[in-house]
Amino acid sequence: MTFIQSFSKELEREAITTRKMLERVPADKFDWKPHEKSMSMRQLATHVAEIPSWIPLVLTTSELDFAKNEYKPAMVNTSGDLISHFEKSFYEGKNALAKAKDKQLEEFWTMRSGEQVFSTSPKDEVLRGVFCQVVHHRAQLGVYLRLLNIPIPGSYGPSADETNF
Repeated sequence: MTFIQSFSKELEREAITTRKMLERVPADKFDWKPHEKSMSMRQLATHVAEIPSWIPLVLTTSELDFAKNEYKPAMVNTSGDLISHFEKSFYEGKNALAKAKDKQLEEFWTMRSGEQVFSTSPKDEVLRGVFCQVVHHRAQLGVYLRLLNIPIPGSYGPSADETNF
């Protein structure tokens, strides 16, 4: 199995869990935050939903310069908007991987803000980081849901809310 095939398979697997988690996010709690320094539920859920769209960015560019590219998150106002945003991002990521070649993963990709370089790594490492971002922020979202007493879906097996243990 090639790296691209492996990444594609992983994207499909993680999308199932991400979709289940995002489906639990209630629109009436979009503005809720567990702490003043935390993102709102809307910000965090939108971020989780957009992460697969980073895949084509990494595969088709050599860098992201925040000084030249203003970040504008999608505005979601309903649970349906959130799921639609995720499905669009997932499609973009899946489509980019389907067109990619393993040789591209050897190229370097840089994240910067003007002259300040945050990282420069081979694209395969950057894509691995994209997948880690999904898991990391999805886990944060799970904490938000738990604090609001919303049942958590299982990720890699049943959750405590799905069993009688």
